[in-house]
Amino acid sequence: MQIKLQDIHKHYGQVKANNGITLTVESGTIHGILGENGAGKSTLMKIMAGYIRKTGGMILADNSPADYRTPAQASKMGIGMLYQDPLDFPLLSVLDNFMLGQKMQISGRQRVAAYRTQLAELCKQFDFILHPDAYVRTLTVGERQQLEILRLLALGIKVLILDEPTTGISDIQKDLLFQALKKLAGEGKSVILVSHKLEDVEALCDKVTVLRQGIVSGEMENPSDTKALLEMMFGTLPVPPHCACIYREKEILTIKDIAASGGRTGLKHCDTVIREGEVVGLAGLEGSGQGIFLRIAAGLNRPFRGEICVRDMIMNGKDHHAFRDRGITFLPTSRLEEGLISGLSITEHFALRDNNLGFFIKWFEAFQKAARGIERFRISGTPDSIVESLSGGNQQRLLLSFLSEDPVLLLLENPTRGLDLESAHWIWAHLRKYCEKDTAIVFSSSELDEILMVADRVIVFFDGTVVKDVQTCETDVRELGHAIAGKI
Repeated sequence: MQIKLQDIHKHYGQVKANNGITLTVESGTIHGILGENGAGKSTLMKIMAGYIRKTGGMILADNSPADYRTPAQASKMGIGMLYQDPLDFPLLSVLDNFMLGQKMQISGRQRVAAYRTQLAELCKQFDFILHPDAYVRTLTVGERQQLEILRLLALGIKVLILDEPTTGISDIQKDLLFQALKKLAGEGKSVILVSHKLEDVEALCDKVTVLRQGIVSGEMENPSDTKALLEMMFGTLPVPPHCACIYREKEILTIKDIAASGGRTGLKHCDTVIREGEVVGLAGLEGSGQGIFLRIAAGLNRPFRGEICVRDMIMNGKDHHAFRDRGITFLPTSRLEEGLISGLSITEHFALRDNNLGFFIKWFEAFQKAARGIERFRISGTPDSIVESLSGGNQQRLLLSFLSEDPVLLLLENPTRGLDLESAHWIWAHLRKYCEKDTAIVFSSSELDEILMVADRVIVFFDGTVVKDVQTCETDVRELGHAIAGKI
């Protein structure tokens, strides 16, 4: 199915998320959409998917006007979207989620058996391994993406939109995803890939459209010119943050022989020391122990063995509030699920952040703090903006604006997840200022290049165990890749 967007506008008050976008996605192709955070990529895709309504413009499907207003109507026309955070039900099984929204003309046990067979056939077609009776909460992000893709295909989707699909998934799952998308394009389906990763777009897409500040800044056929694409995205090429390997002495966090359950592997015999002023990157395949490590260090999860010390104070048995009182701050990767509250405005978030509210809320003061935070952190929005209307990058900037001025330790779970290059560099330049005040930073990332660029030290997890702990200036991508794969 060919899709044409003609002069698409989407305005949120005075903010113009899309400001007259025109582009064409041909049948049987993979079309890349590039742009920095806040460029309007996700807004445009949600308009195409029927998730939000456009302010103006027209969508044409095979040259016929397509005036759908909901995702269900878009799905009936053959347009479906895989969102950055999969829309599934973690407490239900894989098969239950696969059946959602489908209308097979049989009932009872035969219906369930037919769906089970259909799921197995689709998995075989794309080399996906999904057990129908497994609970979705036990799946990785990549496996949840695979399930959502199969569900959309079972609904008869002809145009598949994917928003940052390679963020937070393993290289193996990425290869499977790319093979599946190439197969779909070969069958005549249209695939739209929204990404900030040039290597993904260059490896997969037939054509690339670049958005900047809500408009189309350029288009290019592949093979493309990387430098030209970056200039279309940013105007000037972003400068990466400076990384210097400096050994620190004063210990902030000491972890001794920690063992814990959680995630896919838990933690086994974990020992490490975090020192003031250093930046430590956590690497490993998804679910290898990084997530549970950060949550134990933040006091959110408790180990069943071992000892945790924060600045010489033993913290065993203490809760998150005690860790926070000692100067430890945790930022989760799930912005809307754990970090922000859907339905509330930026001003309301700043009001909630104020620990000295008393009985009455000082709305004008909260509004002023929100306005200052928006200006300082360059958030594309207004104090009245609802947080889910912000792009992923702006949501991340908002979370950063909540940090205290002098934390002892920052624990960050995938802090640049889904962010473009310039936004990621801006965030790291901001975070590095904390290190100048002797704050230590520990962060997880699926991007080895990011870890090597910003971290002083890298800790590699494999199957719940620390298999490598080394200064970044003493290692490289190849060596870390072997460690991540368990080849020490």
